[in-house]
Amino acid sequence: MIDAFIFAANAIFPIILMIVLGYFLKRAGMLTQGFLDTGNRFTFRVLIPALLYYNVYGIESLKEINFTFVLYGIAAIFVIFFLAIVLTCAFTKDNAKRGVLIQAMFRSNYAIIGLPLASSLFGEKGAAAAGIMSAFCVPLFNVLSVVTLTMFHKDSGRSAVTAQKEKINIKKILIGIIKNPLIVATLLGLATLAIREFFVFLGIGFRLHNISFLYKALENVKSICTPFALIVLGGKFEFSAVSRLWKEIIFGTLIRTVAVPVLGLSVAYFIRDLIVPGFLGEHFATFIGVFATPVAVASAIMAKEMDADDELAGQLVVWTSLVSTVTIFIYVTVLRAVGIF
Repeated sequence: MIDAFIFAANAIFPIILMIVLGYFLKRAGMLTQGFLDTGNRFTFRVLIPALLYYNVYGIESLKEINFTFVLYGIAAIFVIFFLAIVLTCAFTKDNAKRGVLIQAMFRSNYAIIGLPLASSLFGEKGAAAAGIMSAFCVPLFNVLSVVTLTMFHKDSGRSAVTAQKEKINIKKILIGIIKNPLIVATLLGLATLAIREFFVFLGIGFRLHNISFLYKALENVKSICTPFALIVLGGKFEFSAVSRLWKEIIFGTLIRTVAVPVLGLSVAYFIRDLIVPGFLGEHFATFIGVFATPVAVASAIMAKEMDADDELAGQLVVWTSLVSTVTIFIYVTVLRAVGIF
């Protein structure tokens, strides 16, 4: 049990420390509000797209995909998404908060925490399974986030007529998806991956990483994404907001760290014997990354860019990260006790 707690802490505490660093740098006057706003846009339009492209391209092969495993992950995300809409609309009438809460419930920090978490839990098999899932769940997270924040944002609550127009404006939603930098980066990654597979089919040995200077530059840009995004998030964090948003913070945090992982992991556990070849340890390591990790850092950045309640979004990233240090430990311990790991 101690090693499970240490493992969970090692996965989450570095994130907390980077947020704390940003918080104190802002208080020390080293980070201005202008810098944080620009940094937010830079992260959303450059750094996270570079990270997504790199992760998608890093998938070894599409031939070894366990589609039962992938389909379960996709189906579960959709179920959580629709349940989140129902629960959140019943919980609050504030559209700017609705969009943020819905996004927080279905969108985990899979790219930054989930992938290394799966690798640490189940070694190379866990890393391989998580890499395959990333090609499907990361684009899905981003598409659903764009849909959510397009439907629910600050302006969409101006009047009943305006709200109705926002909800039925499918064209606006589709344009938002197509133009979103995260979606564009993911699609480019999949296109490059398809070209690579075509080269393999033709027996051509050329790969993107053979252009070493270009690939190294991409690696360098990708590597600064997480620390920079967390520092910016910490600089924007305000403890004074907790007293105003405590209901939303508790609601979003409990669903993200307790309700969602319990639902996703327990259903997978109970149906595993009904599926051939079934869910193995590496699959559950991936499911922990999909369902049990805290709210994605990109959710706060996207909320700011798409005119949602970015203050609440930032709070949810911080508090779900703190709570998940305990909850991930519990889920890992339980799965070990029942013989999954």
